[in-house]
Parts: sequence; structure tokens; C-alpha cells
Amino acid sequence: MRAKFFIHALCSAVLCLLCMNIQAQGMQDFSQLRELPATMQNIIQQGRASSALDIDNDSLLFRNADGLYTSGLRFSRSYRIKVSEGWQSAGWRVGQQLYTPVHVTIPVADLGPLDRPYAGWIYGGMFYRIEHPDGSELDFGLDLGCLGPCALGRQTQEVVHSILHQPKPLGWSSQISTEPGLVLHLGGRATPIRLGSALDVQPGVSGRLGNIFTDLTAEATFRAGQLHLGAEQRVYGFLRLALRAVAYDATLQGGLFGDETQRTVRPKRDTGEIEAGVQWQGREWALRASVVSRSNQIDGQTASLGQQGFLRLSIIYAP
Repeated sequence: MRAKFFIHALCSAVLCLLCMNIQAQGMQDFSQLRELPATMQNIIQQGRASSALDIDNDSLLFRNADGLYTSGLRFSRSYRIKVSEGWQSAGWRVGQQLYTPVHVTIPVADLGPLDRPYAGWIYGGMFYRIEHPDGSELDFGLDLGCLGPCALGRQTQEVVHSILHQPKPLGWSSQISTEPGLVLHLGGRATPIRLGSALDVQPGVSGRLGNIFTDLTAEATFRAGQLHLGAEQRVYGFLRLALRAVAYDATLQGGLFGDETQRTVRPKRDTGEIEAGVQWQGREWALRASVVSRSNQIDGQTASLGQQGFLRLSIIYAP
């Protein structure tokens, strides 16, 4: 009961803070969408370019087995320019995500009814970001991709396991079936709230809408350390708390046009996530490393079986 009360209280507080903070600027931001194609083209032509590589992997925690959300890889190219009311960014990204049962060495016939299905999602997309001088942000994005064997999840994991001398996964023949996917992203973060000279917290809300993922996430990120934006180098630690309401997750329940005989499960409608890490930012490079703990995502599954952890690494280069 206390846990549920905390979840609802945190979610309500984050939503209220975000709405209060971006209400005045939000309508102006949305009105810019009519000129978005021309705006993005101008940003890409004139903006400062940066590249980012993001890696999620449970094996990086020195485990000898994969399970659940086992791998995520994304490369993005972003362009950023200064405008009268802050900054604007635009760019593109490509990525791949892999999901498996808790133990990949168990044959499909022996998997429990609430174990996660095998699934791969590969995608490419565009994004646009508005950053205000007070630190608040608004993000838009659109990803197009493919769920199922076309995502090359089986091939990717078998190659990686061969290199790392890990056991061969046995169940990719049962993975979620092929389906093209479209996912629209929309998110916003409020102005950071100062809690001290070297401590702040920033609430945010983000949502995804599509035939692969449809959900709403409320989060709060605490930072401690060198937070001054004008500094040539910054180092700070962070703690992110997130709560997600899930309406649809095709990596669990299959696609809208999938094979009804495939192995699927029902998603848990409310999930949580804790991320703790450190970020260093220099003149041209930025490095970010964190450990993510995510609650079970399957309806009826016990916390001990479904809770997962993985390491998240980000490398950013902006010459």
C-alpha cells in the first residue's frame, strides 16, 4: 500500500511541476511544428555536429548470462544551433534492441509460461529538440523499424556470444513474428529545481505512441556535482527515478498483425526504473556511465524473476 501511494504521489508531483513550468512556452513550441521540416533542414546545415554511441548490456555487469532486456545499441548524429530563445537541435538515429527469457540456455519447450519471449527491434528515426534558457526542454521524434526476425536479433546475439565465449541462445526460433513498426516520441523536462549550490532535481514526462510501444513515463533526475553550464569541464553524479504506465508493448504481447500461435505474455501496466551513474563533460567529449535497475514487466511475474539490471554507457563527441 505504501509503495502504491508513493508511486501515485511521485507521478502526480512530476506531472504538476512539468505542466506549471512549460505551460507558457509549450503552446509556442507546438506552434513551431508547422515549420518543422524547414527548421530541421536549417539546423542540420548550420548547426554544430555531434555523434553519440549509446550501449545497454547486462553482460557488462560481469554476468555470464543474458536475460530480459539483454542488449541495446544506438548511434545518433545531432546538430545544434543557438537561437534567440535558447537552443534547437535536430538529427537522426539508428538502433537495435534485443529481448530474451531470463536464461537463454533453456529450450523453448521448457520455458515457464511467464518468461519473456525472444524479440528484436531495429529502427531508424529523426528527432527535434527545443532547449530554453531556463533549462527546460521539449522533444519530438519519429522512429520507423521492424520487429521480429528482420531485426537480426538472433544473428547479433550469436555473434556476440561467440566472441565472449558465452553459451549459444536456444530459443530464437520462437521469437515474436515480423511486423513493421512506427513509434512517435514526445517528451518534456521542466526547469531544474535548485536544492543547493551543487545539487538540483529536474522532473520530466515522456510518451511513446505506436504499434510497437505505447506508454507514458514520469521521471525525476537528481544531480550532484559541477553543474555550472559555462564550465569548460563538468563532472557530476546523478540518480534518476522513473515510473512508466504501459498500454502496449509488442516485444511482450506480439505485434498487431502477428501470428496468434506465437509465444507471448501480457505486459505489466505499471513498471519502475532506477538509474544511478556519473557523467563527465569536456570541451569536445562527454562520457556517461550508469547502472539501471528495472522492475518486472510481465503481468503475474514475481519480482525476483523479472527484476533486471544492466550497464548503460554513452560516448559523445562534438568537435
